[in-house]
Amino acid sequence: MDLILMNGKVVTMDSSRTIAEAVAIEDGRIVKAGKDDEIFSLRSDDTRVIDLKGKMVLPGFNESHMHLLNYAYSLKKVDCSGAKSIDEIIERAKSFIKENKPKPGEWILGRGWNQILFEEKRELTRHDLDRISTEHPICFTRICEHAVAANTMAIERAGVTSKTPQPLGGHFDVDEKGEPLGMFRETARYMIYEIIPDASVEDMKAMLKDAARIAAGYGVTSIQTDDFETFASKDYQKIIKAYKELAKEGALPVRVYEQCLLPQIERLKQFLSLGYKTGQGDEYFKIGPLKLLTDGSLGARTAYLCNPYADDPSTKGISVFTQDELNELVITAHNGGMQIATHAIGDGAMYMCFEAFKKAQEQNPKEDPRFGIIHLQITDEVLLEKFKEQNVIAYAEPICLNNDLHMIEDRVGKERSKTTYNYRYLADNGVHVAISSDCPVDSLNPMKNIYVAVTRKDYEGYPEDGWLPEQRLTIDQALYGFTMGSAYASFEENVKGSIEPGKYADMVIISEDIYAINPDDIQNIKVEMTIVGGKVVFAQA
Repeated sequence: MDLILMNGKVVTMDSSRTIAEAVAIEDGRIVKAGKDDEIFSLRSDDTRVIDLKGKMVLPGFNESHMHLLNYAYSLKKVDCSGAKSIDEIIERAKSFIKENKPKPGEWILGRGWNQILFEEKRELTRHDLDRISTEHPICFTRICEHAVAANTMAIERAGVTSKTPQPLGGHFDVDEKGEPLGMFRETARYMIYEIIPDASVEDMKAMLKDAARIAAGYGVTSIQTDDFETFASKDYQKIIKAYKELAKEGALPVRVYEQCLLPQIERLKQFLSLGYKTGQGDEYFKIGPLKLLTDGSLGARTAYLCNPYADDPSTKGISVFTQDELNELVITAHNGGMQIATHAIGDGAMYMCFEAFKKAQEQNPKEDPRFGIIHLQITDEVLLEKFKEQNVIAYAEPICLNNDLHMIEDRVGKERSKTTYNYRYLADNGVHVAISSDCPVDSLNPMKNIYVAVTRKDYEGYPEDGWLPEQRLTIDQALYGFTMGSAYASFEENVKGSIEPGKYADMVIISEDIYAINPDDIQNIKVEMTIVGGKVVFAQA
């Protein structure tokens, strides 16, 4: 054996929920999990033995949807997360400029602001960002990633004026004179993004290595990530090249399943013509599903609803595609050998997705297509049943409630909110639930996510009894969603998600017994060691 872990509490996540004491590992795979004495007897002179000292071992966490490259990119931006006022945003940005000393004309980028937290209770404008600097173009992305704020210099560089037509599938705000106010939503974001300098393959590799190391430090061993539109060029070939080179160099401490964002039919056809399809790749980098953004976000009121927003009856949000456009994309990918996973937050968008999935199966029935919907926030009773009826994967994000529980009833009203974020109902109803964070929209730390999932509280413990407490997941459901549920979402349940013979030796050792600890303390659990392919990729100093 190459490695033996012993004297621990090993949660195998197998179908019987077996608890073992030790694990034997060889050639990157699990050989056996069992009692200390039987596993210890398998050692040889070269075997490394790690005494767990009673600590708990879990299968490695599998992020079923995030943006790894975007997260990596965000580490080089102004951190706007948690800011309580526009003045705080401005001060953070000025400090960033003072510390980094960019040359006049160089871009200042930021992300993570949320007007829900601001004292002013309004979004950023170009006038706010002009207070930071008029010597630099500035673009600050909202926490949801579906809206950006730009300053005057950035808007002028983009050539956006009162005469510029609104883009399809997006919108930029204007003042009373029709001049751009600074907010760009959905597809309008790319009016700004497309003029921001791109990154080289080597830049991407460096950023990805840094971000992947952070992920490993949180016990994340697999990541399903949407990266293709991180940079203005939208050059998926460069991004695939960066990942493949890292995998070949043995420089990835996590396994990656790329969710391929290709929202234009010609780009999708080009991608397929190059021979790409779901499952292509190796143990460390694979092509995953076609990813589509069918609507926006709740915070920006661009999630597409069936009925108007309760706090703004003038809008139902933004539907990025017509039904025919969505059908064509889904059917083309389905016929081309790709799985499909769609971003849909509003109920209106979800109904469109289910219809597109149905059309694809009618035209080309497949036994196990594993269609999925990511976010699935504003559901109703009919939609909740459709997940089971059409066997669609629910990529749930409990962690989003940390922010959303403070606005959900304002956005859709108290009555409609009762059937939203109903993750417990889906899990109890036999729906395949995979859990994710949508990082950098929220924290990459799985313990934060699990805490919100099982308490239905924000990070500060509000509300005391949890929001819609009947929708709290059990500890086991949350762990399953972060391990076996996510492995199922990438067709990898036979090699990932549990600690069983033949599977990848991907595991995480944590500081506390997550089943025994007070649920309110789960977010404080630390990762002590992360193992990927039988190698220790992170260990607490």
